[in-house]
Amino acid sequence: MTQHTVVIGGTAGIGLATARQLASEGHRVTVVGRDPERLKQAVAELINAPGPTSTPSHSPSSAVDGRVASMTDRDSLDTLFAELGAVDHLVVTAPGTGCPGTLAEMNLETLEEAFGTKFVGTAHAIQAALPHLAANGSITLVSAGSAQAPMPGTAGLAAINGAVEVLVPTLALELAPIRVNCVAPGVVDTDWWDRVVPVEQRAQVLAGFNSRTPVGRVGKAEDIADVIAMLVRNGFMTGTVIPVDGGLRLKA
Repeated sequence: MTQHTVVIGGTAGIGLATARQLASEGHRVTVVGRDPERLKQAVAELINAPGPTSTPSHSPSSAVDGRVASMTDRDSLDTLFAELGAVDHLVVTAPGTGCPGTLAEMNLETLEEAFGTKFVGTAHAIQAALPHLAANGSITLVSAGSAQAPMPGTAGLAAINGAVEVLVPTLALELAPIRVNCVAPGVVDTDWWDRVVPVEQRAQVLAGFNSRTPVGRVGKAEDIADVIAMLVRNGFMTGTVIPVDGGLRLKA
């Protein structure tokens, strides 16, 4: 039977790569994003990809579907899941607004906004999905390596993503037999970096991590998507946070 997986934040980066991976494995994938135009482009890209996602229709029975909703708008999430009906798996990859910088210099209103967007937003997404989620289904969250590897300038990011990770084992018990897991990416080359460093410095910043990472390179969105897909697929894993960082945390 075809598995129906909802990927929130699936219009770019890790989320888009995850939607592509799961669709290639035969899932029916609903991609959720805030921006209608970006969502349209992402769904078109997925539908035109080779393999099981190739289909001429955007109808709900297609392999790939796109829906507009936001983790900061609970009504939109409730409407989304009510319209989708039964769901087998929920994947939350939305990165939030981000909050780089040292705590001493940080605008704490920005920190509150970032915490609300990612942590509270994730909680809203889970609550909205639960009435429709299969008992043998799964929830997979995405945190960040900053929660596990101390690095100056990431206090806010570490706190927010650490809070997401702390949810996982408790939810795995509260929601059992639904499985709950999390992936903690390290430095990954996605457009998230455009928010935190000037565009002209991005390549140099990422290159600086190559020599610090035991595998000798930064990550790709597909590296993370591969592990997310494994957690969705593996029915014997729950309560787990998996770092996927090329070993960077070992040298932090």
